[in-house]
Amino acid sequence: MLSTSRAKPCAIERAEEAVSGLTLPQALRAPISRYGLLLPCLLFMLGLFVWPILSLLTGGVHSPEVSQALPQTSRAVLAWNGQGLPDDAAFEALIADLRAADRRAVAEAGRRLNYEIAGYRALILKTAARAASTQGRAGLIAIDPKWGEDGYWLALRRAASPITPRYLLAALDLEVRPDGSIGAAPQDNAIFLGVLGRTLWISLVVTVSCLLLAFPVAYHIASSSPRWRNLLLLLVLLPFWTSLLVRTSAWVVLLQDNGMINSVLLRAGLIETPLRLIFNRTGVYISFIHVMLPLMVLPLYSVMSSISKEYLRAAFSLGASGPRAFFKVYLPLVWPGIWSGTLLTFVVCSGYYVTPLLVGGNTDQMMSYFIAFYTKQTVNWGLAAALAIILSLAILLVTGLYALVGRRQTIVVKG
Repeated sequence: MLSTSRAKPCAIERAEEAVSGLTLPQALRAPISRYGLLLPCLLFMLGLFVWPILSLLTGGVHSPEVSQALPQTSRAVLAWNGQGLPDDAAFEALIADLRAADRRAVAEAGRRLNYEIAGYRALILKTAARAASTQGRAGLIAIDPKWGEDGYWLALRRAASPITPRYLLAALDLEVRPDGSIGAAPQDNAIFLGVLGRTLWISLVVTVSCLLLAFPVAYHIASSSPRWRNLLLLLVLLPFWTSLLVRTSAWVVLLQDNGMINSVLLRAGLIETPLRLIFNRTGVYISFIHVMLPLMVLPLYSVMSSISKEYLRAAFSLGASGPRAFFKVYLPLVWPGIWSGTLLTFVVCSGYYVTPLLVGGNTDQMMSYFIAFYTKQTVNWGLAAALAIILSLAILLVTGLYALVGRRQTIVVKG
């Protein structure tokens, strides 16, 4: 009589016998050696990717310039209660620190203090140049009367701690007031929340537009014969082989007032005056969609190509109409491709810098522009790091919420 239980393959039996014959140290050594193969890649990622990013992000809350250049002064002002002027020991500590510190460290501390009060860097450099012949409180005030104002000492006290919330608060359009409370920043400086909202909105519009355009393209590629499928995939991948700067610059030529698009529309009589397609939000959307479209097509195609046409045929044979078969049968099967494609497009779009810089106007720049601006132009690494932290947290929050929705949708589809 034949056994109803299915016999295990010989290869599986031999593997089980081999594993059962191993001692405990040998059994533990096998997964360790297997994971050891990943160690070079992991070290490469940590050393050249994770560590530089974390080093940059810590600059958003770590600002040790003043405490390193003026250690005695930092301890004195942090022990001061902030009322009136500090005692004579703080004045003496400042003179001693300025005498001992090198000019570069003093300049770095002055740059940090300049974020608190404009002109502080010039004050600290002037004082450091004359510190050798200065004695006590009267000597500092004689160099500059500002040392007799409590506002400058309060600013020094705020900057003395190596851990500061100043940059993160500024990235959230908040500030620390002279009395130590936290309030809204002046309207002229409160721009970053609006920039963050603009970044997420542009990314959302581009993602939805790419999904609507990529879905029929991916479906057509997946439904084509193998010969045409390879050719169409080649056309989709072709933009990846062209520099992003070149592609964006090409849109600058096409979208300008006397560019090809306006010239064709004028000659066809469809418009009487050139359309404003460049240096505004329209140009940003057009160029962004062109850049991001392949990132949406490929995940959709990879899922659609694995879906059997028998599912739709079965739905039609059971009396389902075209729209009902699409929404009830086909769309749930394509959901993994939609989820991965939209997530990939949204995340990549949120961090783009070149495209809005070249084709957008002043009100179309995204958060990446300001991160680059404070990194390269004003050399305010702390604020640049804080903006990067806020952008990263916003993307992680959106990604987490989207992952929860995607997980629930997957459960519904499987159910």
